[in-house]
Amino acid sequence: MNISWIDWVIVAVSILVCFVPALFLAKRSGSSTSEFFASGRSVPWWLAGLSMVATTFSSDTPNWVTEQVRRYGVAGNWQWWAFVLTGIATVFFFARMWRRSGVLTDLEFYELRYSGREASVVRGFRAVYLGLFFNCFIMGMVTLAACKIANILFGLPAWQTIIITGLLNVVFAAHSGLWGVLVIDMIQFFIKMTAVFAAAWFSLVEVARRLTGQSSAWVGLKELVSRLSSQQVVQGAGDAQPVMSLADGSGQPILDIMPNFGLSDLALMIFILPIAISWWANWYPGAEPGGGSYIAQRMLASKSEKDSLGGTLFFNIAHYVLRPWPWIITALCSIIVYPDLASIQAAFPQADATLIGHDSAFPAMLKFLPVGFVGLMIGGLIAANSSTILTHLNWGSSYLVHDFYRRFIRTDATEAHYVNAGRVSTVLLYVVAALLSLTMSSAQQAFQVLLSIGAGTGLLYIARWFWWRVSAWCEIVAMVVSLLTSLLVPKFMPDAGFAVTTIVQVGITTVAWLITAFVGPATDPATLVAFVQKVKPSGPGWSAQRAAAGVTDTEVARVNRVGLAFAGWVSGCVVIWSSLFAIGSFLYAPGDASRWSDAWLLTGVFVVSGLVLLTVTRKLWAESSGTA
Repeated sequence: MNISWIDWVIVAVSILVCFVPALFLAKRSGSSTSEFFASGRSVPWWLAGLSMVATTFSSDTPNWVTEQVRRYGVAGNWQWWAFVLTGIATVFFFARMWRRSGVLTDLEFYELRYSGREASVVRGFRAVYLGLFFNCFIMGMVTLAACKIANILFGLPAWQTIIITGLLNVVFAAHSGLWGVLVIDMIQFFIKMTAVFAAAWFSLVEVARRLTGQSSAWVGLKELVSRLSSQQVVQGAGDAQPVMSLADGSGQPILDIMPNFGLSDLALMIFILPIAISWWANWYPGAEPGGGSYIAQRMLASKSEKDSLGGTLFFNIAHYVLRPWPWIITALCSIIVYPDLASIQAAFPQADATLIGHDSAFPAMLKFLPVGFVGLMIGGLIAANSSTILTHLNWGSSYLVHDFYRRFIRTDATEAHYVNAGRVSTVLLYVVAALLSLTMSSAQQAFQVLLSIGAGTGLLYIARWFWWRVSAWCEIVAMVVSLLTSLLVPKFMPDAGFAVTTIVQVGITTVAWLITAFVGPATDPATLVAFVQKVKPSGPGWSAQRAAAGVTDTEVARVNRVGLAFAGWVSGCVVIWSSLFAIGSFLYAPGDASRWSDAWLLTGVFVVSGLVLLTVTRKLWAESSGTA
């Protein structure tokens, strides 16, 4: 790419605007572990929500979305759109209970909810399992994406990208704690969104130039939709073959939002599995059934129950409605410009061939950005990488220090000692993540590995809030069985696809922990009573414990409002999906007039469901206490 001095100035300004404010928060963050890992539990809803959505917008996200669109069409995004069900359930059923729990991390929850040595074992094991292995694996995905982007744009080898991004991220994560992460996230969100809109705009301009000789994004949009409306993605084609072919009814239409159910294997993987099973059965950071990881960290850092609810709702709307279409439009344009991987390699002969994949098409489209916007995009990509890495460094460090080191190794040190331990662990986490990134090949591969390892554990993380029989032993069995099945099921079913093996894993793991719930050791009654008194969970699964705790059904109904929460869950999901697909239909309509009716119908559904959601949220917001 041709990068001018103006672009480098914009990059420098973007970095300074993001990171300099965080420098002034070091003293506050370093005063205690509560400040360093939970921002003193005083985060307003809008800052918590912005931080959540900035974190989930990482440098690998547009790459991953691009790969799905090129391989499976727009419908491939159902692999993550289905998690709307999980995210909105967290908003209305779990966010306020998390805040009432009063724990510093979601792993501390284990010794609040369970009893005995097994509770401590689960907390300590998951601190290392999630804080080190899972966390570093995710950061490895993000770092891999950064390496691919830098290799395409600048010709940098992976090790140089790792060092550059590592120095920037580790220094600020170790220096400023969660307060710094939140402030950086807030600023980076706006830079990233501006950058991806610019990428989509100029990608359309390039499509117009190639197809009509004009330099108009509007013309590009019309031509893009017109051309791709009669195309489908090639199923099972090798990377050397073109991505698209003429539609004959046997493949997946590129622009269709729903999958072609005649292609049973494809529909099972990209739609049926996610919408029927994955959203409640699989544990995945940022989309955990029942809430968890850095989403729980933001909820726990919120200054009240209503801030926890409001922040999580804002996150889900921004995550699923505001962000996807600029990525999708850019990905669709890439199909016209780079119909196969060979065309990407030809356009960037200096790029490492081992790093070229369908996810490389997104950074490849950035070569069409004009002066000034190149700098904005580089700044946006740095922001996308940093917002995610910074969060995972702080979150993982909180597990390793608060839930492992402080709990089991050094229990009597000063707050300053634990803050310094957090800073040291931040550095070590990035080193491990950087090494892992060198072993990965694509974002899709890493995504499926994470889903596979957590398959079948999700229902447990929901049930533990509503059923006293769920014990620490259930958690231990679920973790062990899900890990074993992720290794063994593919070996015993080598010809089965990812969707089928995942369904088998979910079934085995779920049955295993359910049996444990009935026949395994139960949680100490006193612990269950204390949990009910503090959190006030709803449902018949706690009837006996509520009676023993002296908590009335009326009080539980008042603080949880399950019926209202259910209405919020349904209306929230409809709001997100209807608005997401309405935007898509409006974008398609200039090139395909038949889409106008869909666009206006979906808009009507959005308005009606939005009114219901607004009413529900206002009532819950008003009824939530100002403090927790």
